[in-house]
Amino acid sequence: MLKLYGGVRSRASIVQWYLEELGISYEFVSLDLQANEQQQPDYLAINPMGKVPALVDGEFKLWESGAILLYLAEMYGNLTNSPTERASLNQWILFANATLGPSLFVEASRERELPRLMPRLNQLLQKHAFLMGEELTVADVAVGAMLSYSSLMLKLDLSDYPAVVAYIKRLSERPAFQKTIGSR
Repeated sequence: MLKLYGGVRSRASIVQWYLEELGISYEFVSLDLQANEQQQPDYLAINPMGKVPALVDGEFKLWESGAILLYLAEMYGNLTNSPTERASLNQWILFANATLGPSLFVEASRERELPRLMPRLNQLLQKHAFLMGEELTVADVAVGAMLSYSSLMLKLDLSDYPAVVAYIKRLSERPAFQKTIGSR
């Protein structure tokens, strides 16, 4: 059985959401981040960086939420063998973690970056229900989690971007989202 290590208000909930979407059994190991349980030798043997989330699948250990999402999509998702599909998924997951996340959560860049990113994202989401078409993919979990967190935690007003707001609503109504991120 897969083991997912995480803590309260960590990116582990993004991985949990995707595991629930995939219908995969897993054990969630909650670490007390305030007590620095992620810095203890047993956990550092799983993730030498001492951060969460981390995933253990048999003998295989993996950390970084984006890498974990891609692994789960490869191992348990319904990916085709298309290099272009994989590249597109990689692109969106990297966008979520390296561009969108910092643009939303780093106050110094929010004012500059959001007016550039959000209209373009809104335009893309006017064409399709999800980032890569009409079905949810791991890309939506990565990007959608960041957007949902911004609504829940930062209370950002995204009403100028109705397709983005509709997208967040669509994602937040999914049972797997409700069971994980939506229950926090």
